[in-house]
Amino acid sequence: MSKKVFIWLAHPQAGTFCGALADAYQHGAQDSGAEVRRMDLSEMQFDGRFTGYKDAPELEPDLLAWQGNIAWADHLLIVHPNWWGAMPARAKDALDRGLTSGFAYRYQTGPGIKWEKLLEGRTADIIITADTPTWVDNLFYGKSVRRTLKDRVLGFCGVKTRKAEMFGSIKLSDEAKRAKWLAQAKRMGASLSA
Repeated sequence: MSKKVFIWLAHPQAGTFCGALADAYQHGAQDSGAEVRRMDLSEMQFDGRFTGYKDAPELEPDLLAWQGNIAWADHLLIVHPNWWGAMPARAKDALDRGLTSGFAYRYQTGPGIKWEKLLEGRTADIIITADTPTWVDNLFYGKSVRRTLKDRVLGFCGVKTRKAEMFGSIKLSDEAKRAKWLAQAKRMGASLSA
C-alpha cells in the first residue's frame, strides 16, 4: 500500500527556494510510489487576524481543506523559511487556526493537564531554510526552530517527526550548494518507500 503524503509549503510567497525544495521532495515521494496532495500557503485564503480560541471564527474552506489533507495523510512534509527565529507569521496563523481542539488534540478532564493526541499514527518531515548557517543554529540556538515544530506542535498532536532539516545559509549559497540541498530533499521524499 502506498504512502499518502501531504506537503504543506508554508511560505507566504510563491517562487521561492522553499518551493523548489517542496517540488524536489514531491518528485522523490511520487517516484517511490506515494500518493501526494499539496497546498501552498501563498494560495491559501483565510483571515489571519486571529485573537484567540474563545470566540474563534468558523474555518474558511482552505483551512478545512488543509485539515482534511492532514486527516487523509499518513505522512506530512512542512517546508518553511526561518524568519526571526520562527516560521512566517502567516504560516503560524494557519497552525493557530487549523490545529484545533477536537481535530489535532483534545484535553481530558480531571486533575493535571492531560490530552489526547488526535493525529497519532502519522509521521512528518520538516525542511527549513535560513540565512543563518546551520552550524550556528545547532551550536548557539539549539536547533530551536526545528524543535518548536517537531516537539511543541507536531509532537503535541501525536505526529512523530522522522527528519527535521535546516538548509542554510541560503543567502550565501551558490548553485552547487543549492543543487545538493535539492538532491537531499528528493532523497528524503524517495525514502518514504523504505
